[in-house]
Amino acid sequence: MGFIKKGIIEVKATLHLDTQHNVGTIDSRIFGGFSEHMGRCIYEGIYDPGSPLADERGFRLDVLAALKKLRMPIMRYPGGNFVSTYNWVDGIGPRSERPRRPDYAWRSVETNQFGTDEFMEWAKELGTETMMAINLGTKGATEAAALLEYCNLPVGTYWADKRAENGHPDPYNVKLWCLGNEMDGPWQAGHVPAEEYARRADQAGKIMRGLDKSIELIACGSSGRGMATYLNYDRVTLEYCWNDIQYVSAHRYSENHRNDTGWFLAEGTEIERVIEDYAGLFDYVRGLKRSDKRVYLSFDEWNVWYKAKEMDGRWTEAPHLIEEVYNLEDALVAAQYLNAFIRRADVVKIGCIAQTVNVIAPLLTKKDGLLVQSIYYPFALMAEYAVGKSLRIALDSPVYTAGERGETPVVDVSASYAEDGTLAVFGVNRSQTEAVDLVIHAADVRAVAITGVDQLSGTDPKAANSWEQPNLLTQQAGTATVNENGDVVFSIPALGFAAVRATTAAR
Repeated sequence: MGFIKKGIIEVKATLHLDTQHNVGTIDSRIFGGFSEHMGRCIYEGIYDPGSPLADERGFRLDVLAALKKLRMPIMRYPGGNFVSTYNWVDGIGPRSERPRRPDYAWRSVETNQFGTDEFMEWAKELGTETMMAINLGTKGATEAAALLEYCNLPVGTYWADKRAENGHPDPYNVKLWCLGNEMDGPWQAGHVPAEEYARRADQAGKIMRGLDKSIELIACGSSGRGMATYLNYDRVTLEYCWNDIQYVSAHRYSENHRNDTGWFLAEGTEIERVIEDYAGLFDYVRGLKRSDKRVYLSFDEWNVWYKAKEMDGRWTEAPHLIEEVYNLEDALVAAQYLNAFIRRADVVKIGCIAQTVNVIAPLLTKKDGLLVQSIYYPFALMAEYAVGKSLRIALDSPVYTAGERGETPVVDVSASYAEDGTLAVFGVNRSQTEAVDLVIHAADVRAVAITGVDQLSGTDPKAANSWEQPNLLTQQAGTATVNENGDVVFSIPALGFAAVRATTAAR
């Protein structure tokens, strides 16, 4: 993993780049979020009228402020498993007239005090576009078309007029629509085989695009690589719906049940494999169809999740469900998701971290406080600085053995190059004991000046922020230099993430 010099193990890696060699433009929508009616994500999360930190609309101002720093360009809503029994009509109109419903997915009581209009207003306050999911589990094309009419059509028809009656005369112009959620999963209300789902999605999509040709549609893909129908469900759907969809949805939750940090930190190799699988599938169906069209990947649920597994709300309001506490190793895995999305900018156009508040989220709330978790910091840095072209990676890195995952590079890295000549590199050091000295050499440009270095690291992979120690893990300033060859040289700490930026000029 390195060599001995004066009794010290030095670990070195070199990243070779060329700004003319890129895989495409990074779509900022890979830094999206997801807010589901589950646990305390909506109630006591983004909407909490009983909190002294909420405004007159019930929106938590501290949550809004923290999420604004993540620069999420899209927000997926309202589910998730929740959407497959949800009747969106329950969540509009006067709050006093909205029904209380049992929620099948999470065995909770849904008060419907926060619905489509409130979400649209909250999203506007956050400065994000909306990504709506429709119910294709227990509803169908008719209900989907009605929701689209409510959201996107000008006044003059029934549901558009209802929107105006509810105080919102202007259309919301929602452009991204998810055609159901995880319909391959037996746990899903209305779960059906791929052939039946494809017909439902095709019917709904055709009607929706008939009402608004500007929308983009996301078909359900596999819920994970462990599914028996993995990729075949996607293939059947793609072949049936190819002409009307623009994206296929992929989901993945990473876990470390074996409590093996070295194995867990090789998770990026598995994430990359999923993306490669879909890239191959898209090319296959495109060839089968003899089509010039491209379909892309929407990785619209991803995160680390395995410690907090409570999913039974016991028919209460806003129960505490899957409120994962994130540690340092979790943050390094979260960074690897985003590195993979950046490296495969040619395939991944949308990503949604699941979720935003309380439920497997970077933020936790109590009535009078907000806790920022470890996974927040890599996301914030990469969302801000990963701009422009995604550069092709040629990495010379030492390796280590990550259990049955085999030999794995010690460094996981991605790089972007902006129009103004800013080079940004994001690196994860998987070593638990040694820093890595990374040399960044670009063949056609030289670094002129370092404009910023930020890092997150520690000595204990299980260290986590808490209400008692809220700043145990937080981003810190790092250092980098430019050598005589115009290369950037910096050190990524052991168990560390680093983001370095430099201005460049032609060699």
